[in-house]
Amino acid sequence: MVEKETENKKDKKSLKVRLKEYLKNLFDFSNYDKKTIAFMIFFIFLIIVSLGLLYYNYFVDNTFLYLIVVVYFVNPIYELGFLGMLLYLGIMALQAIIVPIPSEILLMAAGMIWGVLLGGIMGIIGSMISAILAYYVGKKGGRPLAEKFVKKSVLDTVDDLIKKYGTAFIIISRFLPFIAFDPISYASGVLKIPPKKYILGTLVGLIPRAFFYAYLGASLGIKPPVNVDKMDPAQFEAQVDLFNTVFLIIMLFLIIGFVGYYGLMKYLGKKRTKAKPISNVSDSSESVQINNSNKNIEELEKS
Repeated sequence: MVEKETENKKDKKSLKVRLKEYLKNLFDFSNYDKKTIAFMIFFIFLIIVSLGLLYYNYFVDNTFLYLIVVVYFVNPIYELGFLGMLLYLGIMALQAIIVPIPSEILLMAAGMIWGVLLGGIMGIIGSMISAILAYYVGKKGGRPLAEKFVKKSVLDTVDDLIKKYGTAFIIISRFLPFIAFDPISYASGVLKIPPKKYILGTLVGLIPRAFFYAYLGASLGIKPPVNVDKMDPAQFEAQVDLFNTVFLIIMLFLIIGFVGYYGLMKYLGKKRTKAKPISNVSDSSESVQINNSNKNIEELEKS
């Protein structure tokens, strides 16, 4: 019993130490140039803003997100017609870099505006634009930021899988609708996946994804233009509740998918690091044998 208690205390201490080291690393910018520091601070700021918006929507004003998406996004784009399509693609591009709104909600909005077929096509075009932009942002300066939040061994494992399976790995990552889209785009740039493999894998994988979210958006029954002032209060409340519930379910699945994905990469990373020392030992033993044989030859030559 005493041994178990001491082991538990050691585990708790090690957890505290690991947490302190993680936080220390997170806020230590001493090894980076000014450009990289600005890049990191900007993305950390976006994460904080995103979390703040979610808190505000679910704990302060539950109509906040609905009004932003439906009244200030869906309605104007629907009313602008063809120009609205161009505006939608522009916002999809900005969303990948600046706006702290998940791309999944914009894919749902496409289904609300144009229905399943055209909404899916618009979602594919917009997603490709945002995916390429996010890829190049990650490629230019994303590695230091990624290593702030994720262990280097995890990134190395993903890199190995991409090298081994190539385009197939990207297709699977894109195909699953509850694997977050934007983090995969940044990670692909961070790991410097060949652009051709990335673009092809993204295009093939996001087709079912875009149509899935377009169908989900169309099935909510929100048909623009929506006039909130003339809407029956009970109907408005029901639409808001349904919208928030669907969005919350999507976010939960995205978080679960991300945690599961990260956990799998971490597990594979541990296996990868465990396998390395074995090869090093064999290499060292071989070198010792070679050195010994060389010494024997030298001794024979001297004699």
